[in-house]
Amino acid sequence: MTGGARHQLAHVIGAALGLFAAQAGAAAAPHCSTDPLAGRALYLRGSFNAWAADEAHRLRWACDRYVLVTRLGGDQRFKIGDEPWSPDADFGQGLGAQLRRQGPDISRRFNGTHRITLTMSTDTLATPTLSVEDCPSAAPPFGDTVLYLRGSMNNWAALDEYALQYSCDAYYLNTKLKGKHEFKLADAAWTPSLTSEGHTLEFDGEQTLRAVIVAERPLVSLGPKTFADPNSQPVEHPVAQSLRFDSRSLQHKAPFGAVVEHTPIEFAVSALPGVTKLTLVVEQRRLEGNQEVLAYLPVARVPMTRLAFDKLRQNGVGMGVVSSPVPAEPPSVRAEPVEAPARDTWTARHTFTTKAIYGYWFEAEIDGQTFVLQNNAESVFWTREKGSHGVGAVAPLPTRQSAIRRFRQTVYDANFKVPDYAPDLVYYYIFPDRFRNGDKRNDPVGGRDRYQDQTVELHRNWNEKPWKPGTGDGSDAVYNNDFFGGDLAGIIDKLDYIQDLGANAIYMTPIFKAASNHKYDTADYHQVDPAFGNNADFERLCREAAKRGIRVIPDASLNHVGSDSVYFNRYGNHGDNGAFQNGRINAASPYASWFTLDPTQPDADKQFKGWVGVRDLPELNKASPAWRAFAYGNPDSVMKVWLDRGASGWRMDVAPWVPDDFWREWRSAIKTHQPDAITIAETWFDSSKYFLGDAFDSTMNYIFRNTLLEYAAGGDATVLYRNLESIREAYPPQAFHALMNLLSTHDQARSLHVLGWTDGASAEAVALAKRRYRLALLFQMTFPGSPAVYYGDEVGVTGGDDPYNRATYPWADEGGKPDDAMLAEFKRLIALRHRHAVLRRGSLEAPLFTDAHAIVLARRLGDQWAITATNNADAPRTATVKLPAGAPKRWSDALNASHPAAIAENGQLTLQLPALGGTVLISSPE
Repeated sequence: MTGGARHQLAHVIGAALGLFAAQAGAAAAPHCSTDPLAGRALYLRGSFNAWAADEAHRLRWACDRYVLVTRLGGDQRFKIGDEPWSPDADFGQGLGAQLRRQGPDISRRFNGTHRITLTMSTDTLATPTLSVEDCPSAAPPFGDTVLYLRGSMNNWAALDEYALQYSCDAYYLNTKLKGKHEFKLADAAWTPSLTSEGHTLEFDGEQTLRAVIVAERPLVSLGPKTFADPNSQPVEHPVAQSLRFDSRSLQHKAPFGAVVEHTPIEFAVSALPGVTKLTLVVEQRRLEGNQEVLAYLPVARVPMTRLAFDKLRQNGVGMGVVSSPVPAEPPSVRAEPVEAPARDTWTARHTFTTKAIYGYWFEAEIDGQTFVLQNNAESVFWTREKGSHGVGAVAPLPTRQSAIRRFRQTVYDANFKVPDYAPDLVYYYIFPDRFRNGDKRNDPVGGRDRYQDQTVELHRNWNEKPWKPGTGDGSDAVYNNDFFGGDLAGIIDKLDYIQDLGANAIYMTPIFKAASNHKYDTADYHQVDPAFGNNADFERLCREAAKRGIRVIPDASLNHVGSDSVYFNRYGNHGDNGAFQNGRINAASPYASWFTLDPTQPDADKQFKGWVGVRDLPELNKASPAWRAFAYGNPDSVMKVWLDRGASGWRMDVAPWVPDDFWREWRSAIKTHQPDAITIAETWFDSSKYFLGDAFDSTMNYIFRNTLLEYAAGGDATVLYRNLESIREAYPPQAFHALMNLLSTHDQARSLHVLGWTDGASAEAVALAKRRYRLALLFQMTFPGSPAVYYGDEVGVTGGDDPYNRATYPWADEGGKPDDAMLAEFKRLIALRHRHAVLRRGSLEAPLFTDAHAIVLARRLGDQWAITATNNADAPRTATVKLPAGAPKRWSDALNASHPAAIAENGQLTLQLPALGGTVLISSPE
């Protein structure tokens, strides 16, 4: 992805059309007090509900008051009390607005929707104050559309925990933030008419954000916490609390993980006796774009059958065994802990007949109340949907079904195959302009060569930092127009270096003719950019790489082109056939149908659609048959031509912005033309939808990157590893073993920078960052998937966000100072991976052990086993783990052959883990 587009996307399409006017007065947040009734529920009880303590009239505690929004009509008598009418929780008529404990009934006329507030004194024995407000409308002004707080506090994403709720008179959200944050209010799709102008407020702990609609424009304010969120109330019913489901336990769900079409899945929920009814709810997910569209459509409601504990005991089976046979637990699923006796088991079966991503959850009825047993509330990096799977969570049935956190189930095509070589790949990831200048004759010429309607800049010193406008570095005011001269000839010159490193695949960012240094603004899909060489150089690169056992995988965007392109030609630099020739719509252009053009707009910038609002990147109309034929359909289409020139596959830019049916046709064309071509998506979030067998083989695994870098920086291993467990469960095994597992990229700060080597860092901080990176590297090279080495990381290149993450490789003959010790460590660990097939292709078990610092994993390939263990603490650790059934007793140290063999005793193995390091054990003959 381009740097400009990434920046623009993060700040959400600039100043969008808005209905909202901001009026923010940030009040100091008071300290929220504890519920004076210690969790006992209070209810509005009266003539309208036969004086019952029903959930529809339960008051919710909000910081320092109880609140209920409800619809009532007519003359009513009522009181406020807990379920047993306890003497200290029985409130009736007092003086004025004051209530009196065990006072008489209160009489009042109601006429619609009201907000009832019970304000408690700090003295819990004092009588409370009652207020009843009329609500202007029970219906939200924007109907079912959900508004989200989207800003610097959540990477501008539409996350459920930042969804505003309409209540009585306004949209509300309880926040718990500190410091100054920029934000907007918007729906998930960034609909312009529902997107506010930008706001900046100072947050201070527990507060309530309120957006009240006045003359179709909301006034936004931030003040003390006053909103009683009905979806955040704790579950207090002991039977509801006892509901248990673990999606990674075969005693609760079998088979494990992603399944092929027409596979029946057995589900089991355990609970204390007292559940009246349990239902398995199955839905099919709709996910489009960069997660802007997210919805679930109903598929089935499957009644669950109760098998009481007494019946289980009579049958001689354990609590979690489902009603039909379940296969023996494989090593990829953890053992289920033994639960306390006297629990019922509820079972159901559902057969998933169509490939898709499904959601499922459980609806429980207990004592007249309805609860959901749903996915947990943990976040998975970059993923909009909450929940890392595993052990579920119980909550009252929310008012909005979209607030339910579904467990997600991948159902894929039984014929889904990835190239057999995928698990064996180690990628070398190149940004061509910054890797190596092998032919100075094709260097861009500053002041002569064009960048749109400007000229380019050329660095004279290979080891300079990339230039960034506005930083005082002496560059011009134009982004992405500075070049260093790297080219295909330079990559060819260094193929022996890449082979010696141990990499056997090259992934390089686009090489097509384009104006910028990053080349995502394609000008001509059929030509190598002159600054990189020519088409013959690409063919020579592929031939020479193949001689060394190295595959070449180029990059392309089929979502947008450059405004300075043959196809659009806004600046008139490419003939006279552009669809927006010289800044004007050209309906006669052969490319006109490729774009969405609007001649009714007086402003030229609004006559076409720029991708995420970036006018330099006109978005392609992916529905255009002419565009599809050009891209992949024709015999001489872009995708096929470059495969014929020697490419081994494709990495596709910004895949989520391209429709699914496009990718289905695209995959069919690619695989028909070259069956062993690998297809890789650029997706940052949970990519399950692309692994159904009809789209991609792999993706750039940003979930892996964030998890591993936070772990190497000292993060809690147990919490972080659940991100990786989530994708192990969600992805088909063949895709899981083909993932491009990266640590640094051209779109994110380099790993050493993230781990502490920033500008001005001390020698101690630099040394610590390098130790942390070696820990991350050890994990990366021993984990399933295909490791990716971003050029220069192997010799200690650091750098922050774009453009500094795109620095040059520090070649010694260009005056650079590569870190030879780091390079040696890369070679050692890549060689370790190549030497032991079990590290590349072995199955992955659930962790044998995790705590705050250590992760111990087991791998198995036939008779070969491996144990990998890492420790992010700054002191050595000892970990004793129970080995899986069938594991050998004797283990050799794959990192240090001089170390004595490790011997398991009584099925347990004790591991010595160095500080900020780890160990790799390989099974030895007995």
